[in-house]
Amino acid sequence: MNNLSLYGWNDNLFRLKESSQYKNLFHGRVAAVNKTNYEVIAESGRLLCELAGNVLYGKSSFELPCVGDWIIFQPFEDNKAIIIDILARKHTLFRRRSGAESERQAIASHVDKAFIVQSLDANFNVRRIERFMVQILEENIQPVLILTKSDLIFNRQQIDGALKHIEQQIPIFFTSILLPETILPVHESIKKGETVVLVGSSGVGKSSLINALCERTVFSTSEISKSSGKGRHTSTRREMILMRDNGILIDTPGVREFGLASDNPETLAQIYDMSDLVASCRFENCTHVNEPDCAVIEAVNNGLLAEDVYHSYLKLRKESWYFSASEHEKRRRDKSFAKISEEAKKIKKR
Repeated sequence: MNNLSLYGWNDNLFRLKESSQYKNLFHGRVAAVNKTNYEVIAESGRLLCELAGNVLYGKSSFELPCVGDWIIFQPFEDNKAIIIDILARKHTLFRRRSGAESERQAIASHVDKAFIVQSLDANFNVRRIERFMVQILEENIQPVLILTKSDLIFNRQQIDGALKHIEQQIPIFFTSILLPETILPVHESIKKGETVVLVGSSGVGKSSLINALCERTVFSTSEISKSSGKGRHTSTRREMILMRDNGILIDTPGVREFGLASDNPETLAQIYDMSDLVASCRFENCTHVNEPDCAVIEAVNNGLLAEDVYHSYLKLRKESWYFSASEHEKRRRDKSFAKISEEAKKIKKR
């Protein structure tokens, strides 16, 4: 028998279930998504579930169950069941579906924290961290930066400098599985019943970190390849793992690119520590490129805002706006942003 409170079940979820017409059936949490079925953790154990017709044909692909969803099911055989309903999602991490301009893909739901995992080698990329943070903060999920392989030789001053604009907004842990004392603070930051999703590129050590946090071998890993610098184990699916009487971890496959699925300039300004500057601009709809009395441009010209941070902000703002735009708006914005890009290049020359 499973104690579902360890998997995050609480009074709020109970009230959500009570509002469903299927409230008298059983409930569970999606632990993994396969090509043809779903693995669900229920009080009775782990089940293989398929979708009822009203779910399969009545919902878009975006609304179909993802890892972390709480569902209502009807058992029909030993360890098998049909998913009848999905409880309303909260704190869902999305990304733009690969190859799609404006279609979202749900990665994990009912998430409390998101560990952005990067390694302190050639994988380190502050621009990628910013991209993850936009989507995470959009859903009121707490971002946490986990920097792995701290046993390697790296330039701490350079890393600290690159993270200066976000260090006040996000907890940062320097870790190495070879140094258990660096894993303990991360472990202690995860509360009982709390759900944490791990995101990052392949080879950054997510599987090794999960093994260390769970204090057992959940995923097998091997020696680092000398040619690629990566371990041989690579996650191929999103999967939920229960820590020992603690929290819930959701592993995700490594991603080369994390497409934004949001349109919130305020979140972008917060991540780049520009909120006060944006609020000081003369115009509310300032593009921060060529308007008079723009506090952002003035900060760039005076060296108070790093130029690479400024250009990264413009790039992500363009992408997030483009995601939600209609075709007409896209054509109009394409012309506008082409002009903005040219103007932005001239700022330092003024």
